[in-house]
Amino acid sequence: MAKRREEVDRLHDTPEEELKAEAARLKESLFRLNFKLALGEVDAIKKIRQEKKSLARIRTIMRERETTAGR
Repeated sequence: MAKRREEVDRLHDTPEEELKAEAARLKESLFRLNFKLALGEVDAIKKIRQEKKSLARIRTIMRERETTAGR
């Protein structure tokens, strides 16, 4: 729980450009992991789950920033 909170706090302090770069990196990584999964590598499942959650957190923070900037 504390580790996730630390990640969220770190992401909130990260500049927009770095968030976009991290999101792009995670998308690429997920693409590769899904390819591995299709080839039958079972160890990719846990990593896919973690990276999807990280990507969702980044997208949520980016969206929050959009809405607060629009006000």
